[in-house]
Amino acid sequence: MSEAPLEARGVRVAYGDAVVLDGLDLAVPCGEVTAIVGANGCGKSTLLRALARLLAPRAGHVTLDGRAIGTLPSREVARRLGVLPQSPVVPEGLTVEDLVARGRYPHQGLFRQWSRQDERAVEAALAATATAGFRDRPVDELSGGQRQRAWIAMTLAQETELMLLDEPTTYLDLAHQIDVLDLLVDLNRAHGRTIVLVLHDLNQAARYSDHLVAMKAGAVVASGPPVEVITEDLVADVFGLTTRVVVDEVSGTPLVLPIGRHHAPALVAG
Repeated sequence: MSEAPLEARGVRVAYGDAVVLDGLDLAVPCGEVTAIVGANGCGKSTLLRALARLLAPRAGHVTLDGRAIGTLPSREVARRLGVLPQSPVVPEGLTVEDLVARGRYPHQGLFRQWSRQDERAVEAALAATATAGFRDRPVDELSGGQRQRAWIAMTLAQETELMLLDEPTTYLDLAHQIDVLDLLVDLNRAHGRTIVLVLHDLNQAARYSDHLVAMKAGAVVASGPPVEVITEDLVADVFGLTTRVVVDEVSGTPLVLPIGRHHAPALVAG
């Protein structure tokens, strides 16, 4: 496998006449957790959708294991690439267990039907996301946090080597946010899965990623280890926010402390 199993080269994506990404380059490091951060509207989700083949670039290309992803059969892509989009829609009345089982569809075929391996994958995904207790409930009757965990379970059941997740901690309380991020790191450390996720929380991105990509106005402005990428100047440029960046005593990663208007006078006085 190449060092960058998933790459974007000169990618240009637009919605109508509105260009969101233009000439973007990105190489996803193999076997690492990559977090994409940036202000609202900077193109994070659009980039993830282009990497997942949910959007076709108008120019440039995305490659999966060195091959143009747009030329590959859908089932082959689904066996290599698991995707959790933002705010996915589920058919009315579908139960949690049925949703998670859909993650096994790429492994089915004319001569391979439901197997014990599929059953084990579904059970493992339900257990890992603490969704087994409501496996028989319709997904559309769940709380936002429960529904998000069910979708993550479906992505886990797919058992792909590459996982792309767009804001996987949305709708989750803080405890479940940490549970999900810990789970993703476990999958990376124990099974070598390459994981790419869009996150809003800069400190969580710094703590849980090996590789951090910062975006602004549809372009990658910095990428690398969080300790190298996250600086006060970078946060000011990308987010328009005055901060202090210190060392997180728990993880040793950068910790961003925002300075709002009400605390700025104290900063000047100091």
